[in-house]
Amino acid sequence: MLSSTSLKPITNPKNPFFSPFLIQTPSLLSSHLPFPPSKTLLKPISATLIPSTPQPQQQQLYQPFRPPPSPLPPKFRSLDAEGRLDVLTNRLGLWFEYAPLIPSLYQEGFTPPSIEEITGIAGVEQNRLIVASQVRESLVQSNTDENLMSFFDTGGAELLYEIRLLSSSQRAEAVRYIVENRLDAKGAQDLARAMKDFPRRQMDKGWGSFEYGVPGDCLSFMYYRQSREHRNPSEQRTAALKQALEVAESESAKNEVLQELEGGRDGKEEKEGDLGQRVRVPVVRMQFGEVAEATSVVVLPVCKADEDAKLILEAPLEVTSGGDFGVVEVEKGWKRWVVLPCWEPLTGLRSGGVAVAFSDARVIPWKTNRWYLEEAIMVVTDRSRKEVELDDAFYLAMVDGGLKVDRGSALKEMGVKECLGTVVLVVRAPKEDTDDQLSDEDWE
Repeated sequence: MLSSTSLKPITNPKNPFFSPFLIQTPSLLSSHLPFPPSKTLLKPISATLIPSTPQPQQQQLYQPFRPPPSPLPPKFRSLDAEGRLDVLTNRLGLWFEYAPLIPSLYQEGFTPPSIEEITGIAGVEQNRLIVASQVRESLVQSNTDENLMSFFDTGGAELLYEIRLLSSSQRAEAVRYIVENRLDAKGAQDLARAMKDFPRRQMDKGWGSFEYGVPGDCLSFMYYRQSREHRNPSEQRTAALKQALEVAESESAKNEVLQELEGGRDGKEEKEGDLGQRVRVPVVRMQFGEVAEATSVVVLPVCKADEDAKLILEAPLEVTSGGDFGVVEVEKGWKRWVVLPCWEPLTGLRSGGVAVAFSDARVIPWKTNRWYLEEAIMVVTDRSRKEVELDDAFYLAMVDGGLKVDRGSALKEMGVKECLGTVVLVVRAPKEDTDDQLSDEDWE
C-alpha cells in the first residue's frame, strides 16, 4: 500500500525539466492506444532555461508572539482558578475589579450554575456584573469625570447595566443625569429607554420641543407621550404630565408640557361638524429590533393587497391579551400576523385593525417628485371607520377593481361613500439607511 511518504519524486540532475510523465515507453503505449504509435507522439520536448531576475530581499515579517493583555486587574492575574473563586465568594475588592474574574472562569470550563453553586452569585447577577463592568470601562475610555465614576464604585452595577444599549456619548450624559438626580435602577432603566426611543418618535406630537441631547428632555417626552394614551381629562393623564414637567430641562420642553397640562390647543374638544381640519397619517420606518425593545406592542392580522378584498373584512376583529403572561387571544384563526410597537396612532385602535401589505409604495398618494418608491409597505387600517367623512383623511377603498389608498375628497368625487376602512398609519420596512422620513409636504 502506498502512502504520501512512500512516494518519492524521480529526479534527473542532467535535465532540470525531467518528469516521470515524459519517459518514453513505447511498449506500454502501444498496448493501450487504439492506433499505432507515431513518431509525433514521441517527439522530444525541449525548452530554454531563462534565468530569473534576482528578487529583492524581503523584509523580515516575523514578530515574536505577544499574548493579549489580560482583562484582569494586576492584583488578580497571578491567581489560579481556586483563588479567583475565593475572591468572588468573599467579594474581595470593588465589584468592577472582581467582575472580570467571571468570564476568565468561563474560559476554563466553569458554567454559570457551577459558579453560582461555589460563590453564591446567581447567573443573572453574573451577567449583570460582566456587562456593567464593560459599560464602566467604556466610560473610563471616553474620559468621563472621575467624580461621576466614583458614584458607581459601590452598588453601581445595577445602574450601569441599564444603560448598556446607549452609545458612548449617550452613556456619559446618562451617567451625569443619574448621579445628579440620584436615580435608582428603575429610574436608570426608564432613562435609557427614553433616550434610546426618542429619535424614533419624530412623527409624534410635540417632538420638536424636546432636546435630543438632554437626558431630562428625553425622559420628559416619554411621560408626555404616555399622557396622551389616557383620556382627557383623567387623573392618569394629569399625573403623567406633572411627571414630565418635573424632569424637563429645556425651556421649550417645559412650555410644551405646560400647554398640554393647562389644556392647550389639543386639549380642546373638537366639534363634530368641523371637518375642514387637515388629517395627518404618519409614515414610519421600522427599526431593526424595535419590537423587541418596545414596552408595549400591537398584534394585527395581515392581508395582501393582491388578494380578494373580502379577506380584509373576514380578518379577525378582536385581538386581546391578558393574564400574567399577556397571552394573546383571537376570535378565530388567521395565517398571517404582524407585531408592531404601540405607536401613538395605534393606541386608539381597539378593534377592527388590520395591516394590508402592498408590494409597491406607489399606491400611496405622496408626491412622485421625491417619494416615487418601489418598496414594500404596510397600511394599517381601522375597519370600524368605513364612512368616507373627512376630505383630507385617507381611506382604503376598492377602486377600478383594486385596492387603493386615497383622500376622502377624491373618493367623494368618484361617488364612494363607504370604504374598507380609515388609514391610521403607513409602515415601511426596516433597512440600514433610515434618514428618509416623510414630512407633511410629501403628501399630495
